[in-house]
Amino acid sequence: MELIDILLKDCIVACGKVTSKRQLLQLLAQKAHEAVGIDTQKTFETLMNREKLGSTGLGSGIAIPHGKIAGLEKVLAVFVRLENPIEFDAVDDQPVNLVMMLLAPEGAGADHLKALARVARLLRTESLVEQLRSSRDCSELHSLLTTPFEDSAAA
Repeated sequence: MELIDILLKDCIVACGKVTSKRQLLQLLAQKAHEAVGIDTQKTFETLMNREKLGSTGLGSGIAIPHGKIAGLEKVLAVFVRLENPIEFDAVDDQPVNLVMMLLAPEGAGADHLKALARVARLLRTESLVEQLRSSRDCSELHSLLTTPFEDSAAA
């Protein structure tokens, strides 16, 4: 599964200005609503409930909040590059500034897991992460995230 298939150009926020995890999850839910019409509050609650199970902050300033939503037709990604890092209860206790939300239909077990694995692998690529942090342009961020790259772990 490639990000080009699930990350719409309209689902990129280049300089998100939020000051809390709660505001970030609300922003993500709003962007998903704008992209595919799913209920903002339902998406927000799904993300909050997932965070209660354990933070989706992976460390190194990266988080991948995710959840399953009834009525969603296919996996959807939303990417936010925050202007200022925020506290996210990440595993390394470091603030987060790169966030890729993944939403999947309720019955999409394998697709959901493939998307999570793909995004986690992608965001471990140091050169890409540096470029994402330095860009303030939505089109450039989309291009960086959706251009296929060589990944020896994926072979």
